[in-house]
Amino acid sequence: MTARAYAVCIFSPTSKENVMPFTRIALRAGKPVDYRKALTDSIQRALVATFNVPKDDIFMLITEHDAGNFVYDSQYLNIQRTDDLVMIQITVSNTRTLEQKKALYERMVDELHESPGLRREDVLINLVEVQKENWSFGNGIAQYAV
Repeated sequence: MTARAYAVCIFSPTSKENVMPFTRIALRAGKPVDYRKALTDSIQRALVATFNVPKDDIFMLITEHDAGNFVYDSQYLNIQRTDDLVMIQITVSNTRTLEQKKALYERMVDELHESPGLRREDVLINLVEVQKENWSFGNGIAQYAV
């Protein structure tokens, strides 16, 4: 089975200080549409609350993988993970503080535990920070290059 991708892409202008993130969500195949929607909604709520991302600034890509293409250590750092693991990689501009990042991790796990009901142990988050000039939102223009 190949990975299936679902994209949610909405954009509205934001402050150059809080360039919107691009989020990749990877999970095992087979979850219903409502589950995947709950993932994106919960992740977005956490980003809005902790990274000052405007509510409608959302670019997320969900990929589903069969068991052979979803590989993880079920006990890394003595955290017991299950096949419900969700791996979240968020590319952001390097404008957030350490405190904001810690708040994001905590809030995101809380939101995902609430809906769709993920175990806290089954949420892996990775931030990838880039310079603001590394974004183009269309038309071949680096909108945030200074």
